[in-house]
Amino acid sequence: MAAKKQSNVVPPLTNWGGTRSIQRRLERSNTLIQNREAVSYALLCMANTKITDIMSWDEDGNVKVKAAHQIPEHALQAIKKVSVRTDKEGNSFLDIELYDKVGVLRLLAKASGLLDNPDENDKPSVIDVNVVAPPSGEQ
Repeated sequence: MAAKKQSNVVPPLTNWGGTRSIQRRLERSNTLIQNREAVSYALLCMANTKITDIMSWDEDGNVKVKAAHQIPEHALQAIKKVSVRTDKEGNSFLDIELYDKVGVLRLLAKASGLLDNPDENDKPSVIDVNVVAPPSGEQ
């Protein structure tokens, strides 16, 4: 029986076992890594925007949206959606939706390590509990 000569060529793994999705994730993460300062800046803009950066109101409760040139650049990045709606009586309303500030702050806290618990390794992973039955009343 003649021995077959084995090839040292490794076949490409591009179409095997979901490697395509892994490659896409790696490409996306590389994009984020290359642009991490811009991503951080955008997240910080969303986290630091106050409603008074976009609108103001007087003592009577009359709300006035600032002109676009008066709104700071960081506040413009925090605006998710602007829409105008009209009710049945013909009154127009301006809706301004901002990105979720709590979600952004949570993401920033996680990325900066604020949510890591350094004392977690000092705690035991298993607690031993001994249950002892009380002595029975029968003698």
